[in-house]
Amino acid sequence: MRVGLGQFNAVVGDLAGNAQRMREIYARAIEADVDLLAFPELAVCGYPPEDLVHKRHFLQDCRLTIDKLAVDCPDRTIIIGFAEGERLNSHNSAAVLQGGKVSRIYRKALLPNYGVFDERRYFQAGAEPLIIEVEGLNVAVTICFDIWNIDWLRKFLEKTGRIQMILNISASPFHTGKLLKREETINKCAKEFGCAVAYCNLVGGQDELIFDGRSMFADSTGRVIAKARAFDEDLMIADVVPESGGAVRIQPRQPAAVQPTDLLDEIYQALVLGTKDYARKNGFRKVLLGLSGGIDSSLVAAIAVAALGAENVVGITMPSEFNSPETISDAEQLAKNLGIEFHTIPIGPILGPFHRSLQTVEGWDSEGLAYENLQARIRGCILMSLSNQFGSLVLTTGNKSETAVGYATLYGDTAGGFAVIKDVPKTTVYKLAERINKTAGRHIIPRDVITRPPSAELRPDQKDSDSLPDYDLLDRIIKGYVEEDRSIAQLVEQGLPEDLVEKVVLMVDRNEYKRRLSPPGIRITPKAFGKDRRLPITNRYSHSRDTTLNC
Repeated sequence: MRVGLGQFNAVVGDLAGNAQRMREIYARAIEADVDLLAFPELAVCGYPPEDLVHKRHFLQDCRLTIDKLAVDCPDRTIIIGFAEGERLNSHNSAAVLQGGKVSRIYRKALLPNYGVFDERRYFQAGAEPLIIEVEGLNVAVTICFDIWNIDWLRKFLEKTGRIQMILNISASPFHTGKLLKREETINKCAKEFGCAVAYCNLVGGQDELIFDGRSMFADSTGRVIAKARAFDEDLMIADVVPESGGAVRIQPRQPAAVQPTDLLDEIYQALVLGTKDYARKNGFRKVLLGLSGGIDSSLVAAIAVAALGAENVVGITMPSEFNSPETISDAEQLAKNLGIEFHTIPIGPILGPFHRSLQTVEGWDSEGLAYENLQARIRGCILMSLSNQFGSLVLTTGNKSETAVGYATLYGDTAGGFAVIKDVPKTTVYKLAERINKTAGRHIIPRDVITRPPSAELRPDQKDSDSLPDYDLLDRIIKGYVEEDRSIAQLVEQGLPEDLVEKVVLMVDRNEYKRRLSPPGIRITPKAFGKDRRLPITNRYSHSRDTTLNC
């Protein structure tokens, strides 16, 4: 049996566009003499459709799209994910298209409801397994999370008889370390049932989520034999060959796809794809951002160029009296290195009148944090005004370390439409910058930008270290507290300084309101700020090292 896995970049809600892309892939599969063609989970409507499922005609339109696809693609067995049913009684389903019609439907039985997943809000769980026969082989149809609980799956499929391949259509979002977990899951699945596994994953950016593709085939020993492209569309084809003794062999029909070289390469590709898709899918041709001469804005500019092309990126430097000649020069040099449009708009002539107007209110002065933040807000206003005039998307440049502790100005450096490195710790920002230069074989990001101590440059001789701990320590605390849900006591037991841990935890907790008012950004860690971590803004719970309750 020849199987094709059609991982493609679906757009949520674009039923006609997604269907047309599947028709194109189907035509290629026909040329390759594929017997069974699979598309990802909810391929018709894109993933996740969220409250579109609650719209009155959405599910009807999904079904009409599936029926039309069946008519248009009659010559092979096709498995396609779609949202099925009626409002408040819907399913995350897989349609089996055969002979010009929908012949069978499988309904996802295990619905994830944690982290970024809200499937129980939208779907009812299915209760019946589905086995189809294609070219004499028995194929169990599953959807994403169905295969992640091997004990449950064993019981679910125990009465279905001999299975020679498990087909899993998926929309599994990327985060660092996710690929290894997927491969472990597929390995267990193949070994448990002594069958091949064909895993078809979605690819593309959807708001904050990135789907990395990397569909794969594993043989009956659990060994991954073939893997599709990462962060790109692909039609991966392999022959599934039953052998004597019950073993099932996988024979790829194309050369192995090039894969990311390491974790940093994965992150970089995810950021590029996420930026490209967010801009393009939301109708933006160009982006603009403030270039401070610092490491964060330099990295975001480089990612934007990789995603959209230098001709579609505009850099704006907005110096004040507190900006050093070095950072001003580095911003300009970066723009030249990247080949992007570049403008200088000094904020001094704006800051002066603004300050004098505010002085009419008793108590206003130029000595405190409010005056520093005024500068950031003027810059935000400039960027948003240019966005309004020219229809460009403003990219913000705050990293995860700053976002976590609130080291940002509302309506200042948080002003914008998309936060490219919102989930990238500062320590990783530096590593990515070094990687970009190494890959290019030259200093795209000026060397001084990487080596200079980071500064917001809102007052004389300001350094990030005046307000924040060393970034190596800060990122360790944020990873433990935010991503791993560790307590203060547990972090201290790991050898982190108690006073510093308590300070950072308090900063993280106090700045939920800032994060809620900031733009969406690309998720690359197992727990990002957003759907992964939903805490109340109004919240007086505080966890101290002393957990004794005096009631």
